[in-house]
Amino acid sequence: ILLGYGNGSFENQTRYSVGSSPTSVSIGDVNNDTRLDIIVANSGGNDVSILLGYGNGSFETETRYSVGSYPCSVSIGNVNNDTRLDIVIANWLSSDVSILPGYGNGSFETQIRYSVGSSIRSVSIGDVNNDTRLDLVVANDGSSDVSVLLQYNRGAITYETRLARGVGSRLRCVVIGDLNNDTNLDIVLANYGTNNLGVLFGYGNGSFENQMMLSTGMNSHPISIALGDFNGDREVDIAVANHGTKHVNMMLGNGQGKFAIQTSYEIGFDTPPLVMASGDFNNDTRSEIAIAYDGRDHVDIFVPYNNGSFENQTRYSVGSYPRSVSIGDVNNDTQLDIVVANWGSNDVSVLLGYGNGSFETETRYSVGSSPTSVSIGDVNNDTRLDIVVANEDNNDVSILLGYGNGSFETETRYSVGSSPTSVSIGDVNNDTRLDIVVANSGGNDVSVLLGYGNGSFETET
Repeated sequence: ILLGYGNGSFENQTRYSVGSSPTSVSIGDVNNDTRLDIIVANSGGNDVSILLGYGNGSFETETRYSVGSYPCSVSIGNVNNDTRLDIVIANWLSSDVSILPGYGNGSFETQIRYSVGSSIRSVSIGDVNNDTRLDLVVANDGSSDVSVLLQYNRGAITYETRLARGVGSRLRCVVIGDLNNDTNLDIVLANYGTNNLGVLFGYGNGSFENQMMLSTGMNSHPISIALGDFNGDREVDIAVANHGTKHVNMMLGNGQGKFAIQTSYEIGFDTPPLVMASGDFNNDTRSEIAIAYDGRDHVDIFVPYNNGSFENQTRYSVGSYPRSVSIGDVNNDTQLDIVVANWGSNDVSVLLGYGNGSFETETRYSVGSSPTSVSIGDVNNDTRLDIVVANEDNNDVSILLGYGNGSFETETRYSVGSSPTSVSIGDVNNDTRLDIVVANSGGNDVSVLLGYGNGSFETET
């Protein structure tokens, strides 16, 4: 834990032991004392660690609770409507979900396990039956189906409902949204193995229609989905990135659950697309798409026409092997900018946005060896965004303070644990100053650097 001074610098990290091979971390007040606590999923020990916060940036020794086999993701929320935070864990090897109801004092009941399909890829939480209670939707890669677990009275879960069963579908991506304007949540699936999308329209009571298949073409292998209004008609459309055919297909929605596949307007690439995101980068009320590729050192921005087709991509070079991307207004012009951590070239790329969907040529800033994660925030309380980067091979983080015009100071380094792979920023000790939390994959622990509010930080805990 690295406490922030509020000026972009942080105290040296303070480290706390947790279980074996921590894979996911969440922060929340689990004992209702207005102080943030830390919850860590330990994949190697099949348990979770609870570290209660004192409110001054330090934490109690961990308390462990057993969960399923190889927990890979942890979330916190009030799933039983008793005003107390509970813990939800996805267990990859045991193919189930663990729920630990909270007592509100930092302790938790013994886990309740709910079986789902095999090889869980993704879990989403939302109210799919309009009863004001959160439900679980799980994508199962191994069993090629989706599990829906509805919550009823005070956190109890009904028996699992399995949907979209299909041999060999190999689900890779699941998104939720209202595709037919009936105020009920629907599900969209990328079926990598069967080369199609599955759309399941929700009835609003937790049940769904049989999936409607939208073909993405032979050997297309869809891998990523983005929702947005790509033709300016104010209806939700679907964009799908196909890893096998190296294309992006556009499926335009009419607001009533029907989609027109725009095969004549598909976007082709030389390299398979890996991940896709959408957003209005040029303030024209239409969604643009940003695409990163498998093994390439650039990102492409595509701006749509009103018919759902796209202009030729604008390509922006970044460093070697980009691993992490953050978006924010780093030069205070109200336009979105892009910051990329480049693992292979040991630097970050900053691309300033013009607000019309285009970006300036990158400016590169050196950081440590093998940067794997980047976050943006104002760590020195000057109203200007700063950059924090986790350097995997140097076992440290780099702090680059922003001048507010899109340029940054030379990095300052702070030691953390072994092989840091993820970095987050937040005020963990309630002093109104941003602190840094780092997950260290090599040391099986978490580093917290408390900030002084001036850009410097205490030694890690």
